[in-house]
Amino acid sequence: MTDVTLDPRLIEDTHPLTELPLCQLRLMDDTRYPWLVLIPRRPGAVEVFDLSEDDQQQLWHEAGLLGRALKETLGGDKLNIATLGNLVPQLHLHVVLRREGDDAWPGPVWGQGQADPYDLDGLAAMRDRLLAIVDGIDALRGS
Repeated sequence: MTDVTLDPRLIEDTHPLTELPLCQLRLMDDTRYPWLVLIPRRPGAVEVFDLSEDDQQQLWHEAGLLGRALKETLGGDKLNIATLGNLVPQLHLHVVLRREGDDAWPGPVWGQGQADPYDLDGLAAMRDRLLAIVDGIDALRGS
C-alpha cells in the first residue's frame, strides 16, 4: 500500500486511528458528532473516480462497514457519508453518525457552529471505543 502525504488541514482537524486495507482512518476533532474520515492511500486522488474500480468498491465497502458498526454500536438516527473537498482537495470521505437534536440537525454538519475539540481523556476514550469497533469488524481485519 502506498504512503500518501496528508493535506495539512486533515492533519490539523483530525486524529489518526488506524490503517484499513485502502484508507487511513482518522477521527474528526469534534466531540459533537461521532465523525470518521477515511483517506485513501492513493497519490493524487481528488475525486472518487480518480480511484480504480476496485479501489472505489473498497472505499465504499470500508465506509459502509464502519457506518453500520457506528450506528449499531453508538446508536444514531442517520448516517451521513460524503466527500466534499472544497477546502481540502485530497480525496477523503466523511462518515458522520447523526442524532436528532444534535447541534446541526437536520442540516449538514459542515459549517455549523464551532467544533468542540476532544480533551486528552475524551480523545483516549473515543479512540479506544472506535478501535474496539473497528477490531470487531471481521471484514476489515487481515485484508
